Amino acid sequence: MIHPILLCGGSGTRLWPLSRKTYPKQFASLLSEDTLFQASARRMSGEGFARPIVVTNTDFRFIVTEQLTSVGIDPGAVLIEPDGRNTAPAVLAAAMYIANEDPDAVLLVAPSDHVVPDTEAFHAAVHRGISAVETGQLVTFGITPDRPETGYGYLQLDDEWDGSDGPAPLTRFIEKPTADKAEEMVKAGTYLWNSGIFLFRARDILEAFEAHAPGLVDPIREAVISGATDLGFLRLAQGPWSEAESISVDYAVMERAPNLSAVPFKGGWSDLGGWDAVWREGQRDERGVGTSGAATAIDCADTLLRSESEKLELVGLGLENIVAVATDDAVLVADMSRAQDVKQAVAALTAKNVSQATAFAKDHRPWGWFESLAVGGRFQVKRIHVHPGAALSLQSHYHRSEHWIVVSGTAKVVVGSEDKLVAENESVYIPLGTKHRLENPGKVPMVLIEVQTGSYVGEDDIVRYEDRYARGQGAKG
Repeated sequence: MIHPILLCGGSGTRLWPLSRKTYPKQFASLLSEDTLFQASARRMSGEGFARPIVVTNTDFRFIVTEQLTSVGIDPGAVLIEPDGRNTAPAVLAAAMYIANEDPDAVLLVAPSDHVVPDTEAFHAAVHRGISAVETGQLVTFGITPDRPETGYGYLQLDDEWDGSDGPAPLTRFIEKPTADKAEEMVKAGTYLWNSGIFLFRARDILEAFEAHAPGLVDPIREAVISGATDLGFLRLAQGPWSEAESISVDYAVMERAPNLSAVPFKGGWSDLGGWDAVWREGQRDERGVGTSGAATAIDCADTLLRSESEKLELVGLGLENIVAVATDDAVLVADMSRAQDVKQAVAALTAKNVSQATAFAKDHRPWGWFESLAVGGRFQVKRIHVHPGAALSLQSHYHRSEHWIVVSGTAKVVVGSEDKLVAENESVYIPLGTKHRLENPGKVPMVLIEVQTGSYVGEDDIVRYEDRYARGQGAKG
């Protein structure tokens, strides 16, 4: 069996404003109905694949399980990183976790935000790598380049490589090149794009860490051993985890290990590392215009127009080589050639302390989501969506009272000692300081409008008494 390891902790700032720290691109539906995470999980499932192991952070843990369940995939272990420390600690923790059960287990490690349209071809490439794995090789997958690309790292194969699809000796890793260097490498024919996807036995990658990054081994081992089970998740221990260096698996191990092979992959692939990649991978008309959502293009060429808001119609007139992406609370307009620089916009907004830099107006929670519709000096109006069978915590507030009006479904409400059902077009009032809970007992989503009034309406004004999601005091929602 091949054990998939899905790395799912990145923030994807180059796809702002659709991708933000609180809800990054892997959870978005960019090119199909499936999110990138769901598509990645599907691609690494089926006959010969074990249940996927996911490495993520505490904010995404319920999103991960919800998205897997919705596409019929039963997750294996979900490892929770106390904080992001790049890919090397994440890969090492997953390898140690599996090695406890089977040191010879074959691991397929991949980011959760890549696009590989041809799953059959991908599986064939994985199986071509097994022969090298069985001899102790660490296998990476290189993408046959179809253009000079400065946004990717490269893999240099041995000069005697015969161009076959089987595992080939890997000479070295090369950082993102200049345009001239990228053109030289593509012409040479012995260079592949670095996909960041790896295949190896647990014992072999652990030996590689021992040899080339020994400083990571003890803290990560202790983080796994001392990890605590929490609602089916494994929370890696904070103390030892914080002692581990933040470093990529390429730098820590792959660029130093002598037992490396690369499997060339000629199928389609993209890391969707910018809006130019989304434009390239998506549907376009005869003039190279791609539109999505409430977007209209008039006399445009080689342009991407994308509206993620039902309330905002995006219109492009006479545009060429432009990216325009609109959400409910932000709009990006950029020259296509500057797509890799969108992270500069995020940095500028962060420096200005603009909330849109990292957070969405729609705030996702384990029980569903909410969005703020209006905010004033002493009030806030929200729309709250609660999944079937889900419930908010039993809580109270120091500074605000609340009025709930159910607009869809049925709510089960606890207010003080009273427990009742509130149907569509009915309402309930929660006085300041009163213990209360909201639950959806039905089989369809429940939606209500919440009106908060008081001296402070911040999300941290919560005294929590009971919570099925094991969140502590001050945690939002």
